Amino acid sequence: MTGGIMLCDDLIFFSRVAGTARAAGLTIRQAKTPAALLDLARQSQPGGVLIDLHADGLDLPALLAELRAVCPVMPKTVAFGSHVAADLLKAARQAGCDRVLPRSQFVKELETDLGEWLTPTTS
Repeated sequence: MTGGIMLCDDLIFFSRVAGTARAAGLTIRQAKTPAALLDLARQSQPGGVLIDLHADGLDLPALLAELRAVCPVMPKTVAFGSHVAADLLKAARQAGCDRVLPRSQFVKELETDLGEWLTPTTS
């Protein structure tokens, strides 16, 4: 089973993503803090990481660097945030996230693209 980790402290939104994952035969674990995300990544290599750019205490460049350090293969990273926070979305692109989406587009693409987001890159 392919799976990933989602950094998000919104239980209702996470439940929606987790339900979509389950329906697609995928697993996703919730991390409410960046430190919890890293702990989960150490326990089991994620295929993908979904990042709420509005998560408390998020230092995205530092988080991505630490993910690279703890994961044998860097997971795909998909970041999402408010469409009005254009600077935050731009910073996520510059930090090296594989995909950066406004939250509304993330929700729109969730059903069709979640499998791709959580499947590890093979090289």
